[in-house]
Amino acid sequence: MSDCVDICPAWRVAVVNGSAAAADGTPGPVVRVPVSLRVNGAERRIEVDTRTSLLDALRDALGLTGTKKGCDQGQCGACTVHLDGKRVLSCLTLAASADGRDVRTIEGLERDDGAPHPMQEAFARHDALQCGYCTPGQIMSAVALIEEGRAGSDDEVREFMSGNLCRCGAYPHIVDAIRDVATGGRRA
Repeated sequence: MSDCVDICPAWRVAVVNGSAAAADGTPGPVVRVPVSLRVNGAERRIEVDTRTSLLDALRDALGLTGTKKGCDQGQCGACTVHLDGKRVLSCLTLAASADGRDVRTIEGLERDDGAPHPMQEAFARHDALQCGYCTPGQIMSAVALIEEGRAGSDDEVREFMSGNLCRCGAYPHIVDAIRDVATGGRRA
């Protein structure tokens, strides 16, 4: 990344090595904006720095710590949430860009009666977790994968889950859990 990428005339802010700074190189102003999110079915209003990621807003401003911060660079998938029904990496999504949108986190997967989501049950049943750190992101991606209709075969599951890393190597069990839910317990 070059030293000075762009200068915004309205704020006289430049991006220097990935951080906002004034045109003369001094730290830029902290610009806070109101953000309204529908998180797990509930309206939430917060005020965030324009540079705040959705991940940090969920964890720090809203106390929803089920979504994990893994690499903070979009490479591991631990921070996967659903934004308007589509899976996204919350570490790469600005909170301000989610204003007025629906966000679903691992905390919002439980059924209306409080029971775990079928995917959560399948992960436990198939021992599809070890340390558990990647599990929330894995489960959020797995739920989206099924909703997207991309769980037709083990190879398809592996392909569309490839953005979610598991350092413990529980991949075969993760595939089994996803296929179990996708086939309604009738594993093909």
